[in-house]
Parts: sequence; C-alpha cells; structure tokens
Amino acid sequence: MQQPSFTLPVAPISEDDAWAALRLLAGHALVETSALGVSFRDGGPALSQVRDADLVINPAAGLAWRAERELSPEARDLLDVCIPLCAGPGASHLVVAHLGQSVDGRVATPVGEPPEITGLEDVRFTHRMRALFDAVVVGATTAVVDDPRLTTRLVPGKHPARIVLDPHGRVPHSRHLFHDGKARTLVVSGAEHAHRHADLGGHVEVVAVPLESDELPLEMVLNELASRGLRRVFIEGGGVTVSRFMAAGLVDRLEVAVAPRIIGVGEAAITLDGFSAMLKNAPCRRFLLGNDVLFDFDLRGARRLGAVTP
Repeated sequence: MQQPSFTLPVAPISEDDAWAALRLLAGHALVETSALGVSFRDGGPALSQVRDADLVINPAAGLAWRAERELSPEARDLLDVCIPLCAGPGASHLVVAHLGQSVDGRVATPVGEPPEITGLEDVRFTHRMRALFDAVVVGATTAVVDDPRLTTRLVPGKHPARIVLDPHGRVPHSRHLFHDGKARTLVVSGAEHAHRHADLGGHVEVVAVPLESDELPLEMVLNELASRGLRRVFIEGGGVTVSRFMAAGLVDRLEVAVAPRIIGVGEAAITLDGFSAMLKNAPCRRFLLGNDVLFDFDLRGARRLGAVTP
C-alpha cells in the first residue's frame, strides 16, 4: 500500500527575513531596471533568478514588488516602506532626510521635559534607516544638544559612517561619537575653523570645506562624502539642517514621523520659504509606526514631474 506523502508547510516570510533582505539589497545598491529576485530557500537571503525568488521587485514598475509565498503583516509593512530606498535607478546615490515631530510641527521639547517626541517604533525605524545607508548626517546643534551615538544598536545591521556638520567648529570634543570608537566618524567644518578640531586624533577625520555666506556649501559636502565612498546619505536632523538640504534641492526623499502630541513651543520641524509649494504635488506615502504616522515624500519623483524647484 502506497504511503501518503506530506509536504511540510513553508513558514511565512518574517519581519526578520524582510529586514535581512533589505540589508542585502541596500548593500548592493542595485540600479538595474529589470526585475530582481530574492530567495530565502538556501538559508538566504540571496539574490536569485526571478523564477526561483520568494520576493520579486520590479524597478521598471515604480519599484512594485510581490511575494511568492506568504509573509507576515510586519514583513509586508517593512518592505513597503523600505524597498524604494534599496533598489532601482536611484539606489546608488540617494539622500533621505528624516524628522520626528509633534502634531504642531515641533522637533524639540521644553527644557526639563523628556526629549523624546516620537515613540519607540520610530526610534527603531530610525536605527534601521541608519543601517541601510553609508552615512548618517546631523548638524552641530543636534550633536551639541542631543549628544547622539548614531549607531544601529537597536537592530541588526552595520553602523553607518557618522557625519557632523560643524561649520564654525563649535561642537565639544566630549560628544560620544567623537570618542566611543563605534564607527567611522567625520566632522565637516569650515576651512577657517577646521583647526579647532585638530586635536581630535586620527580616529576622527576632519573635512575642511570653504564656507559660502558663512555656511557649508551642501552640494560640495555631498561631493566630499561621495569621494570617500559615502554615496547613500541619511540626514537625521535637526530641522535647520534638513531645511537647508531641502532648500538646496538635494533631498530625494523626506520622511516625517508625526507623534500624537502637542508641544506648543520650540523649534519648528522645517523652515523653508515656499515649503507648501515645494511639496504640493510631491507623491506621498503614509505608514503607521506604533502610535506615530510616517509620511514619506518622494521629492526626486516630484522633481522629475516638475513639481519641485529649489
């Protein structure tokens, strides 16, 4: 008598699987316009032929993607958010800015109150964004006030190079990222002020750039980073730094995480003449991060459509 055959069910693609696939894609910064495949069947993830893939990504169709097997809701949400950042024609050179703000557009809390505005889900998402990029950038005020580490300690993934924009050489050398040795660290300073960082030591690279109108010329800053192999750049704050990159037309995607709270006073998230006109027709996606709402604006797509002019 013939024994019945059984096929073990294939486990759904998990959030951890999806995250590993995204890191793989971002590490290759695939720029192909033909369909891409990712397979988990050999212990993966690994790039594969489309016919053998568990995930198929089609850059020619606006980075549409599909799963060839069941996947968890968490995996689906993560892939929806991040696939446009990891593959397609613009993947190898990409600038993404991220801000966390209150409903009334504030990015800082009053003195004496806890500094966190968005919830843990957005903080974890920010760590994931760091892991997908070559470099994470903050301005001098963020480095002074928040003393960030700019690592990926909350998620699996490599630490990015950490970049501090310090045009006037005012960031104290006591900041964590200048001495913790966790990741490659650069401080970009005006050429006339770069000597103030001369005693940081060889573990921190000082990049001297001539100031223009007393500010760092941001396109030149990005070129300096690209010449060092840092072509995928994540700008994490603060509001002034993000606003300056946007005003210069250098941001490809803007992510704004909005927390369900009202602060009432403090620094505005974005200060930009013509801001509403700039984003009026920019394609926007919306995602939930716990209690926060993430708005993802495609500024590169808007520029192609003629909707955004710096």
